[in-house]
Amino acid sequence: MPELPEVETTRRGIAPHIRNRTVTEFVVRQPKLRWPIPAELHDILPGLPILSVERRAKYLLIGFEPGTLLVHLGMSGSLRMVDSEQQADKHDHVDLCLDSGLALRLHDPRRFGAVLWQPAGEAHSLLASLGPEPLTDDFNVDYLAACAEGRRSAIKTFIMDNHVVVGVGNIYANEALYAAGIHPQRAAGRISKARLARLVDEIKTVLARAIEQGGTTLKDFVGGDGKPGYFAQQLNVYGRAGEPCPGCGQVLSEIRLGQRSTVFCGSCQR
Repeated sequence: MPELPEVETTRRGIAPHIRNRTVTEFVVRQPKLRWPIPAELHDILPGLPILSVERRAKYLLIGFEPGTLLVHLGMSGSLRMVDSEQQADKHDHVDLCLDSGLALRLHDPRRFGAVLWQPAGEAHSLLASLGPEPLTDDFNVDYLAACAEGRRSAIKTFIMDNHVVVGVGNIYANEALYAAGIHPQRAAGRISKARLARLVDEIKTVLARAIEQGGTTLKDFVGGDGKPGYFAQQLNVYGRAGEPCPGCGQVLSEIRLGQRSTVFCGSCQR
């Protein structure tokens, strides 16, 4: 599943090609994604200029005067820029055709993605209760400590909760906890503020590094596959169960937390 850095790289890849362009046609080949695509978009979007291309959590927000188009890539989705006349493949479900002759095309084999509409002045229910963005000042140790107070849930599960902070997916949760020296099963409410401060810093560092690496290896979203992939980076623990810890050499352990693979060092993380 694309995580926050991959979605941010997708945003940066498509934004120069769609911002300030006018929609000429909205083509839906398969309206049944995770949720049905609103039928009224066929009437709303044509003729409208695209004013902004933003991201909230793992949602791409394509802004128009009367509202915002919400796009989620689900587990297997990708976006790419193609010639609007280019024949669609089997899993190419949606085209946002533009006055440039290009189209923003959504490819989603598993159909777990979403294309939804948020009228201007309203907050979509999927966005209304989300926590702060991890790379903003709103995500800080005072905020995290207040959220964690009295919480018995495992810290890894806690920081992956989008109501606490958005975008800390499995890969980056594993890496941030290792860098902060915190055992993934430790109760969130039993971690000192000093250690939570380090965790906040490491979450910001690992995500910023992934986005930066994505920016330096950004694929061409025009005619390409639209998949930035997981960026080549030195992962200390994720996917390395059974290998020696980079810090102490002890064999890395693997457990399941929240049905997700969790790799850690029993010596360095406590």
